Amino acid sequence: MTYRPAALRPALPCLAVLLLHSAFPATLAQDSSRIARVTVYPGSATVERVAKVTAGARSLTLACLPASLDVQSLQINADPAVRVGEFNVLTEDRDVVTACASPLDGRIRELQDQIAGVKAEASALELVDSYLRSVAGSKASDEAAPGRAASATPAQITATAEVLRKSGQDSFARAHQLKRKQESLELALKPLVAERDRVTSQRARVVSVTINLATERDAELRMSYQVRGPGWQPTYRATLDATKSTVLLDRQALVAQNSGEDWSNVQLTLSTGQPGRATQGQLPRPWWLNVAPPPQAVAAPAPAMAMSPAPAIASLSRSRNAAEQEAMPTFDVSAIDKGFATEFAVPQRITVPSSGQRVTLALGNHSAAATLITRTSPAMEEAAYLVAHIAQPPGVWPAGSAGLYRDGAFVGTGRIDFGTPSAGAPAGNTSLSFGRDELVTVRAEPVQDLTGTTGFTGSRTERKTRRAYSVENRHKESITLQVLHAAPVSRNEKIEVESRYQPQPTELTWNRTPGTVAWEQPLAAGATAQFSAEHTIRYPKDIELLERQ
Repeated sequence: MTYRPAALRPALPCLAVLLLHSAFPATLAQDSSRIARVTVYPGSATVERVAKVTAGARSLTLACLPASLDVQSLQINADPAVRVGEFNVLTEDRDVVTACASPLDGRIRELQDQIAGVKAEASALELVDSYLRSVAGSKASDEAAPGRAASATPAQITATAEVLRKSGQDSFARAHQLKRKQESLELALKPLVAERDRVTSQRARVVSVTINLATERDAELRMSYQVRGPGWQPTYRATLDATKSTVLLDRQALVAQNSGEDWSNVQLTLSTGQPGRATQGQLPRPWWLNVAPPPQAVAAPAPAMAMSPAPAIASLSRSRNAAEQEAMPTFDVSAIDKGFATEFAVPQRITVPSSGQRVTLALGNHSAAATLITRTSPAMEEAAYLVAHIAQPPGVWPAGSAGLYRDGAFVGTGRIDFGTPSAGAPAGNTSLSFGRDELVTVRAEPVQDLTGTTGFTGSRTERKTRRAYSVENRHKESITLQVLHAAPVSRNEKIEVESRYQPQPTELTWNRTPGTVAWEQPLAAGATAQFSAEHTIRYPKDIELLERQ
């Protein structure tokens, strides 16, 4: 779940307008509906609004709904006292609907008024400063003028100087505060103006739904709809306790949306379901065989029209679908194949602004037993890493990133995905690497590579390669050691490969990868283990060997 967060909060409040019809002249009553519940899926959300309707109401209009609303998903329910008739949906530009003016405009005007007030006060302080300077200058002129020096006593001069000093100090300090305040207000105003200009340039549209009613008494009406774009992304915090061989998994969710309306104080539910998915799987296409027609005498270039139209249309459809998926914000959440989706109901009410801001929610934790191994690939790196295999806990655990902690210290990030096989982990398990094990020393001996010829006439080339490794456990307790090695694999019948190992590996196709050899064994505290692999490669002398490592 990547989405495209907006810079700010372009919320569009939804106004509920009640049109009452009775024996009296038609009156217009206004009320505000509220978002009561939101169910968030990967890439979409179902929003439920609640509006109060009064006795005798004949019509209800919910205006300023987001343009991403899916009209086909509209569902309207009401109390038994309300009979719901037909409804109409209208989509139009937001700038032509006065009731849907963006709250950004009000916030921008408010900040602009505050900036104007700060500038006015700063101008007044400049007048005060000019006045004080003029007073100080006049006092100095009076004292310097003949016959006026005796009119001002030393005490008066001191008092006047002190008043001028104090007034000037206060004026300069206040001017500095006003300057800082103006800078802060302008900093807050700039992104608001940029967001308003962005929305205006896109000619944002809004949707209004008008519902015909027959209301016997005061009641509530509920309308739910789906919007595209919102989503949630699972994240985890995995804390390894190496002494107990357990991993504490803290579940979290990052929720974000920029649908155009704030979710304020709503009951939030997170679901692993995906309503946007196809409801039916693909069916097999016929597999037919036929005899190719004889070649034409004159080969003419086939025009572009000669291609079968069905694959072209299918390809175009796939391209359009891919483009739409790239244009829409997505969240990397996948559900494990089960009959039903898993939902996470947040107990407290949540506010998620329509600004793309990520809100982090805690979904509880689970302590899982872990199988610890120390893994090394000496030919690639003379280092060992601590790896934990964790079985899938009960319930659905969508794939997500995980912050990794070993014995309380942060070691890096990983990924939890029980739906995709992890490297070397048993089926249904996930594998997490908790950083380098500094108490395990790994050594790789220099590679021995010898090349010669074989055959009666020396027509074949024979190459022998030998690799040897040593691993020392400097822990105070035994560890489970896993050593990985890459063996050559022939992809041509002319190339022969013969391998010898000491000791015999536990697996010759580790992680279902041909040629990846694994030794796995316990290694006692203070002990050292030796491993070696010798490969003999034979191939005709007249061919060029293509090799990739």
